[in-house]
Amino acid sequence: MEAESTERGAAALKLQFAPFCSALEAGFWQQLTQKKLNDFRLDESPKNIKGYYYNGDAAGLPTRLTLEFSAFDVDGASPARCCPASGTLYNTNTLEAFKTTDKKALLDKAANEIWSTIQSGAVLEDSSILNKFILLTFADLKKYHFYYWFCFPALCFLEGVQLEQEPVSLEQSFSAKQLQYMHFYSLNSNHVLSATSIHFLLKYTEESVEVAPLKDLISFFPDLKKITVCVYDPCTLPQHPGWPLRNVLVLLAKQWGSQLDVLEVLCFRDRTLQGSRSIQHSIIFRVKLPDLTASAVCPKSVGWEKNPKGAMGPRSVNLSECMDPKRLVDKVVSTRCLLLGAGTLGCNVARTLMVRTIWLACETKALAAVDRLKKIFPGVIAEGYNMSIPMPGHPVNFSELTMAQARQDVEQLEKLISEHDVVFLLMDTRESRWLPTVIAASQRKLIVNAALGFDTFVVMRHGLKKPKDSHEPADTYDFGSFSGASLFSNIPGHRLGCYFCNDVVAPGDSTRDRTPDQQCTVSRPGLAMIAGALAVELMVSILQHPEGGYAVASSSDDRMNEPPTSLGLVPHQVLDNYERDGFQFLAKVFNSSHSFLEDQTGLTLLHQETQAAELETVLLLNIFSEHVILF
Repeated sequence: MEAESTERGAAALKLQFAPFCSALEAGFWQQLTQKKLNDFRLDESPKNIKGYYYNGDAAGLPTRLTLEFSAFDVDGASPARCCPASGTLYNTNTLEAFKTTDKKALLDKAANEIWSTIQSGAVLEDSSILNKFILLTFADLKKYHFYYWFCFPALCFLEGVQLEQEPVSLEQSFSAKQLQYMHFYSLNSNHVLSATSIHFLLKYTEESVEVAPLKDLISFFPDLKKITVCVYDPCTLPQHPGWPLRNVLVLLAKQWGSQLDVLEVLCFRDRTLQGSRSIQHSIIFRVKLPDLTASAVCPKSVGWEKNPKGAMGPRSVNLSECMDPKRLVDKVVSTRCLLLGAGTLGCNVARTLMVRTIWLACETKALAAVDRLKKIFPGVIAEGYNMSIPMPGHPVNFSELTMAQARQDVEQLEKLISEHDVVFLLMDTRESRWLPTVIAASQRKLIVNAALGFDTFVVMRHGLKKPKDSHEPADTYDFGSFSGASLFSNIPGHRLGCYFCNDVVAPGDSTRDRTPDQQCTVSRPGLAMIAGALAVELMVSILQHPEGGYAVASSSDDRMNEPPTSLGLVPHQVLDNYERDGFQFLAKVFNSSHSFLEDQTGLTLLHQETQAAELETVLLLNIFSEHVILF
């Protein structure tokens, strides 16, 4: 009875669609700039491009159509689990041409192309044709200002589409067993994302789920009494489908409108949360389609995107901060760099850097390195420091003199880090990197870390903690772990870890019981040059990013946009202790074995729990083995 009431109440309602929202990445504009300068030049003829949309966005995000650096590679593959959309680029040579272009003519042309494929039935072989878009642009390459206007052509029904049953979630409509079948289908079928089946037919019972392409509608549903069409839906709203459904409904009305009574539509959404895929939030509803089988004229079309103010008009973006060569060079040149370590790595990084201020510290070699650096680049402001860095597991409490020297070294290191913008960790031992890491994290300084093995190396940036006055919750930054995001997401710069992030052993004395040659890093020839160059390249990339050290790091090609999850707050304990107790806390770290840090960060408890779990596993295996023998 409740379902019947819902249907009657929805009888007078019209189906509404969530419009696309354009999402252009900086990489697209960079590619357009290169194409304009080297290929297009003054050519204003239309160009083929491609975009994509995704049906797994988190709740609250708009229905996005994304263009990135690969937009001009029209034959290339779309990102994993993303639906392709073909588009036409109209790039004008002047702003006046951009303003005076006949937008209605462009929309009508695209709409007629879609209508022609619907009339001929060609769209049934490749339904991605329904996802066309238009992009009108003007690129001011002197100022790096870009003007653009998107259009997502959609054919309209004269009187709209009547809702017979309002949208409900799949979880409300399907049984647990049916959901299980659908979930199994989503996990084990990739053809949903192919160009021929991003829209598909669905037949389901309590015992099975079957799918078929749109062109098989008559054979798949012989009686045409109950027809279910599935659409790969990028919308996240619980009561509305996304824009791509519009042209699909016109296709169905034109091809089979006279034979269909009520059509069931499943807007297929496949979200991943914390590593688990879910389709329960997909929506399902019923509509009454108008009959367009006898119609030969292209229906009215809409699709030009509104600007940020909600009015019909273009948008613009200013990318001079990240594309103007003068600004980029000034930003790099004015950066003050502190290089900790003046050995093989330190020297290679120093001569690769093209900045005016470089300070090298740690060893007597730093003084010699500064002299050589000034001969290579006379304009450099360079200074060398001969100093020691106190390290965990290396006691400094032999006398009052050694304690005083350690305090002085800590204070000098704190001062040096505070006076610089970027800190490079280029030392030999693991534990020598610990104190600069803690100090730089506390002072919100960018760290670039490089380390060598015999035939391997690591180059990485550390997470940059948000300013103290940002009022950010403490658990959003986990210094030393990949917390705040899953392994399949894009990780914000303030949630990135550090050199010690995933290690289960605290830093200690790594030089004990080692011969002199074992205490020195021995690497293959050329490895330090590669690592040093990559370290500098990483720094430059970060400085040129609009968000600087807070730039997002992509850990995967997957576009799942998972919400934050916490993997622990271990590093906060170290930072909190350092910021609260200062040298008193550091002295305990220096004078104690690595077990002190492990106790502070919870690693000791982790080891105990791991050993207990291993012991329990061994006991269970022994019990199982005894039962097998007795049997």
